[in-house]
Amino acid sequence: MKSIVIHAAKDLRIEEQTAQAPGTGQVQIAMAAGGICGSDLHYFNHGGFGDIRIKEPMVLGHEVSGHITALGAGVTGLSVGQLVAISPSRPCKNCTYCDAALYNHCLNMRFYGSAMPFPHIQGAFRQVLVADASQCAPADGLSAGEAAMAEPLAVCLHAVNRAGPLVGKSVLVTGCGPIGVLSILAARRAGADLIVATDLSAFTLGMAQTAGADVVIDMANDAEGLTEYTTNKGTFDVLFECSGAAVALAGAVPAMRPGGTIVQLGLGGDMTVPMQAMTAKELSLKGSFRFHEEFHTGVSLMQKGLINVKPFITQTFPLGRAVEAFEIAGDRSCAMKAQIDFSAS
Repeated sequence: MKSIVIHAAKDLRIEEQTAQAPGTGQVQIAMAAGGICGSDLHYFNHGGFGDIRIKEPMVLGHEVSGHITALGAGVTGLSVGQLVAISPSRPCKNCTYCDAALYNHCLNMRFYGSAMPFPHIQGAFRQVLVADASQCAPADGLSAGEAAMAEPLAVCLHAVNRAGPLVGKSVLVTGCGPIGVLSILAARRAGADLIVATDLSAFTLGMAQTAGADVVIDMANDAEGLTEYTTNKGTFDVLFECSGAAVALAGAVPAMRPGGTIVQLGLGGDMTVPMQAMTAKELSLKGSFRFHEEFHTGVSLMQKGLINVKPFITQTFPLGRAVEAFEIAGDRSCAMKAQIDFSAS
């Protein structure tokens, strides 16, 4: 089988590897679609992010779906030929945090395509994958591309859980890449009333409008665009900071209502936090990292037609054009979510 392997920054290769047979409680899957995530792009463009660096060749990818080709012993509730969305979240279920149901903080997490531990956790961008049956969410009625969007959607559903009740609330989203756009969808589904989105790209702001943002602000051309929301100590109850840029966070704080909540999703390295301004407004700052149980919920919401991710799959490339796919995926003038079709060469 062929796999997409990163060796160093800008050194992405398609390599032959050996496919495995499923063991007890596992399934073998012919991969169908894989979405290129921001972390994949960090490995591709920079060889890692922050202190996390590639130290050995690593298969990339964790936003994936495919069709089951074989069932291991003891597997029930799944069938050969079935399309499944595959959660990359594989907690150990035995550590202190797993015992407390904080599975996304598992001490022994095996998250596909992660260079955080060494040896690295190999990813899912391969033609054949063996996964635990518990990772597989039946995706009947969805396209392979939609099913592969379950992972980033789960990230945003987890962030909404972190924010608390949103019914009737005013929400600001800074950064309208895939996570920002899906956060808009998730916040609206959770009952948010006013949603304002900011970014530096007309293309991504157009995507935010498609997702249902009430107002979009191009901060590149209107640096004071949030000023009207700063009167009377601010407007927004919740901020979903999805850019990972300190300037975005600092610019949003004056528009936050006292007692509001900031949920930080964007990961781009360390950030300077406007602590004094946040203290004076008694703002709560919450991190949001990965997900676990929200994965199956996201698939269900898509199947019921309650969240539509189709408009945000902007490019699909065959496996043989993986390098081109990675080059396009980070271009926010034309790409929201670029995916790889593993069934096409």
